[in-house]
Amino acid sequence: MSVDHYENFPVASLLLPARLRPAVKTIYAFARSADDIADEGDANPEQRLRQLAEYEHELDRIEKNTSSESQLFKALAAIISKYDLPIQCFRDLLSAFKQDVVTTRYADFPDLLDYCARSANPVGKLMLHLYGEASAKNLQDSDAICSALQLINFWQDVAIDWQKQRIYLPLDDLNRFGISEQHISSGMQNDDWRNMMRFQVARARNLMLSGSDLSTRLPGRLGWELRLVVQGGLRILEKIEVVDGNVFQHRPKLGKTDWLKIAWRATRM
Repeated sequence: MSVDHYENFPVASLLLPARLRPAVKTIYAFARSADDIADEGDANPEQRLRQLAEYEHELDRIEKNTSSESQLFKALAAIISKYDLPIQCFRDLLSAFKQDVVTTRYADFPDLLDYCARSANPVGKLMLHLYGEASAKNLQDSDAICSALQLINFWQDVAIDWQKQRIYLPLDDLNRFGISEQHISSGMQNDDWRNMMRFQVARARNLMLSGSDLSTRLPGRLGWELRLVVQGGLRILEKIEVVDGNVFQHRPKLGKTDWLKIAWRATRM
């Protein structure tokens, strides 16, 4: 999942084994800081891309086994070596962050899934490698879950993304349902918008469910964590449905009662 998802799934960190927390903290620090370069502050696109290129150069140093002056990349080099993590996952994350700087619209769903494959899926891959569970089937199902989480984040954050001049809803879907950018700008609620959001919710739910068996195959804490993550994502989709797609006035978030429901559902998976 992208780093933005951690606001929805704080329980995940509580279930991590103590031995893996330093590694996960380092991965999160890498992703969070790179995401901030792409999104935060007043830098222009050229400055943002230049800073992200510096991160890429640091990854090059890790591959060449060359020491870095950065504490972050020293720590990252150590965990990549210790757990034999695929460095391409970190490169993919940087590719997605760079794309955020220059791309504000997505023509169709395959284009959006390509972005998800680099913005969200690498995190799931890295977690499976940390746990020693990176089989081909596990990686495939993890990709489905992580892409679904990214889509859910997009659907709940339509208004927030619009403030950043971004639209992650596929443009061909907007055209098919008769939705213009003015709909998003004004937060207009009509049948066209509601039908479009129902379609997107169903799409994300189906993708999530297609990979959800992973959470019952994985052992111990990892399986429990993933079941909570899956149910958390599905609960967000339910809350989008409850407000009939009106994410402009009612951004879905998880509260204490939601977590009780999520935990109950996780035990029944």
